[in-house]
This record gives sequence, structure tokens and C-alpha cells, in this order.
Amino acid sequence: VCNTVFGLLVYTLLYAWLHAKVNYLVLMVPSNILAITNAYICYKLFVFRTRGHIIREYFRFYVVYGASILLNFLIMFIMVDGLGVHPLISQLFGAGITTVCSYLGHRHFSFGRKRKKADKPL
Repeated sequence: VCNTVFGLLVYTLLYAWLHAKVNYLVLMVPSNILAITNAYICYKLFVFRTRGHIIREYFRFYVVYGASILLNFLIMFIMVDGLGVHPLISQLFGAGITTVCSYLGHRHFSFGRKRKKADKPL
């Protein structure tokens, strides 16, 4: 929840500051870079509590978020340009959907550990 709120806050601030000069989709790029880095730190330290593998996990984290960002771009484009919904409302809706998708991706891919044979359930 904190990561989603942080990402929405960053986007909202950038939108309020620059929307007259910069397209709402372009504003997603810097807001996502900041939000992804913040989310990685929080996921690593507080959610999955993994040790080591910082570079590998960070790369995998970006792969999962890359897919989520593309999904969010699509949602925002359809809602804003297709349906006339305000960009901030569209971002809120898209964040809800992508949060669930990215959590599952991080759980199984970014921070997932391969089980040893002894760890597998019978």
C-alpha cells in the first residue's frame, strides 16, 4: 500500500507541476523510476526479506515493473484518450490493477527462490 501511495503521490505532484507542458504519459516515466526504486527497497527489506542477490533481484524487479508499466500505459491511454477520464483518476485505477499483477510477479519471479528437493511439499 505504501508503495502504491508513494507512486501515486509522485505522479500527482509531477502532473500538478508539469501537465501544461508535458504529456500525462511522459510524466509516468520519471514517476515510475522513482516509484520502482522506492518499491524495490521496501519489497526487499520489508515484504520478502531476502538477503544478497541485489543486482539480480533489481533487474528482475524492473522486468516485472516494465510489464506493469506497459499495462498501466495502456489502461491510461484507453481511459484518458478513449473514455475522457481525467489522468489522475485513470492513474489511480491503473495503479490498483498493476499493484496486484506486480506483487504476484515479484513474489514468483523477482524475489522467488528455487526450492531444494527437500523443501518441496509431498
